[in-house]
Amino acid sequence: MPSSKCSKLGSARLVTSPISDPNPISPRSSPNWGRSAAVFGRTWLLALLTLVVVLGVVLPDLRAPDGIFGGSKIAVSKWRDYTLEEAVPFVAKNGTLIVCAVSQPYLPFLNNWLISISRLKHQDKVLVIAEDYATLFAVNSRWPGHAVLVPPAPDAQVAHKFGSQGFFNFTSRRPSHLLYILELGYSVMYNDVDMVWMADPFPYLEGDHDVYFTDDMTAVKPLNHSHDLPPPGKKGRTYICSCMIFMHPTDGAKLVMKKWIEELQAQPWSNVKKSNDQPAFNWALNRTSAQHIKKCFPSLMPSTTGMVDLYLLPQVAFPTGGLYFKNQTWVQETKGLHVIIHNNYITGFEKKIKRFRDFGLGFVDDYAVLESPLGRI
Repeated sequence: MPSSKCSKLGSARLVTSPISDPNPISPRSSPNWGRSAAVFGRTWLLALLTLVVVLGVVLPDLRAPDGIFGGSKIAVSKWRDYTLEEAVPFVAKNGTLIVCAVSQPYLPFLNNWLISISRLKHQDKVLVIAEDYATLFAVNSRWPGHAVLVPPAPDAQVAHKFGSQGFFNFTSRRPSHLLYILELGYSVMYNDVDMVWMADPFPYLEGDHDVYFTDDMTAVKPLNHSHDLPPPGKKGRTYICSCMIFMHPTDGAKLVMKKWIEELQAQPWSNVKKSNDQPAFNWALNRTSAQHIKKCFPSLMPSTTGMVDLYLLPQVAFPTGGLYFKNQTWVQETKGLHVIIHNNYITGFEKKIKRFRDFGLGFVDDYAVLESPLGRI
């Protein structure tokens, strides 16, 4: 992994302790002793200065492996020019990467999520899309190359509440980032960082469907439920969660992202209609699924190409927080089958942290130093 660390040695200080031998063989006032001590002191100091120079010049080159950053010293300002086009191939493994979007207030959640991923050996394919420069520098100073900022940076210095304009501005950038990654030819998993991995999710991403997603409804489904897009709810659309998505770089997946962007532009945030990105994502799915349109909106069928292959992931493996944290009977009945837990159906930074701790899913306090690639941040 490329590194931008530079070695720095502090100044050394010689300490001379008096010799307490009551019967010294050679008095300290001896001219020969003085000359020897002076010669030794100069020699020792010269050797130390030489060592400092060697370590300062050679050691950084030895520590920095070959890669897109070479062996040069990377200044903080370097990361301002780091792009998705550079970051994606650097981070991706076997054509796949895991992406999240984070602002500085949510760094503790990022670290908690990373610890759970590290335990399953998938951390090397994680790319953090930083939504402010503080996050960009904080991540890359500890884990070079694993964070990128796509300008312009939104105002993300505070933990925006769900439903606020800041939250909408933050989340509405997501489909553009994901579309760009798909256009580069990579499969991508997106996660919100208020999630915890309990098991490896990749075996569940079977087949070659375009888009994989999870249901945000709390009603318990049978273990063998359909993987088709569910029927729409009272608002005329489905209730799919936009916080856990996996896509292959297909035309169908790209079409969904483009439709998501269009829906967000058509439904901007306002004081009257406090939008978020999830309804727009659902409309994008509903309007690009041929099977769903044929079943629920037959009059629209002639105007669609129906080229998107959608796949609903199993509820037991990817439960919404409204089910996992509020139905302990179901949790016990399905113990050992959970894969990714989402800490949603609750608002408030501190409340989310407390819930993770109460359920034994808060890892940062005890395991950050040894198990997170970021250490204690």
